[in-house]
Parts: sequence; structure tokens; C-alpha cells
Amino acid sequence: MAYVDGFVIPIPKKNLQAYRRMAQKAGKIWREYGALEFRECVGDDLNIKGTKTFLAQIKPKPGETVLFSFIVYQSRAHRDRVNAKVMKDPRMASAMDVKTMPFDVKRMVYGGFKTLVDL
Repeated sequence: MAYVDGFVIPIPKKNLQAYRRMAQKAGKIWREYGALEFRECVGDDLNIKGTKTFLAQIKPKPGETVLFSFIVYQSRAHRDRVNAKVMKDPRMASAMDVKTMPFDVKRMVYGGFKTLVDL
């Protein structure tokens, strides 16, 4: 069963294009090293009554939106191998500089997930 790394990131709307450029470069590197899918999704329908929304949990500041992103791998071991290669790739050095990130990395939520259902 596939393994998924998931991310939720509050981001200033004014930084979306900078984030897109960074994510497109990073996604190509992840795919080059074997990730099966690389998705970056920006919030669209986030005010759903009767549920605890991403907005309620993440608490974006005025002018921010929420990104939901995920990377799919063959397995956790495959994820670990791919991520080790990605982190050593010199093309990632500029993308990993916390000072130039288009979002506050301290507010990013991240986790690795085993697939429970795959239809």
C-alpha cells in the first residue's frame, strides 16, 4: 500500500506565486527521485458549516489562506529513501533556507501516513 507525506501550511495570499515556483522546482526533484505523486493544493472551499474546518484549526492570519499538500510513495521505506536523496540534492539548498520561505515553517503541520483504503 502507498505511503503519504501530508502537509498543511498557512500562507500569505501575496506569497502564493512564490510558493508555486518553489513547489514546482521541488516537485520535479521529488518525482525525479521516485515520488509517485506530488500535489500542492490551495484552499478554496474552507468555510463548511457543521465541521471543524482547516481555518478553525490552523487559524490563518488576515490575508492568509491554507495549503494542503501531499507526496505519495510506494511505502514508508521508499519515502525514506526518496527523502534522503532529495535532502542531499544541491538544488534543494535554496528552497530549504528558512529566511526565504514564502511561509512561516514553524506553523506548518506535517506527518507521514499509511494508506488505510485505496480504491
